[in-house]
Amino acid sequence: MTVLKPRSRMISVRLSEEEYLALRRLYLVSGARSVSDLTRRAMRVILNGAGQRDVAGNPLDEFSAQMKALNQKIEQLAAEVTSFKAGNQRGD
Repeated sequence: MTVLKPRSRMISVRLSEEEYLALRRLYLVSGARSVSDLTRRAMRVILNGAGQRDVAGNPLDEFSAQMKALNQKIEQLAAEVTSFKAGNQRGD
């Protein structure tokens, strides 16, 4: 079991409802224990990289791009299913 370092400092950030829900979705699929854990991980990446990107690029950017592409495919599939159902109801 990992021994956690005691945390004595706290910061506060206000988020919109959409931002918070996006963080919750991301923490659920990222393996983080909580939104706070995900935020600490993201801060470590920024602090350790000092804003520099490695050759492989930023993993969060890559993940975001993959999620966007997947969402577009889902929307396209949903539109095709709706179109198919409408065609069958008309007797096409």
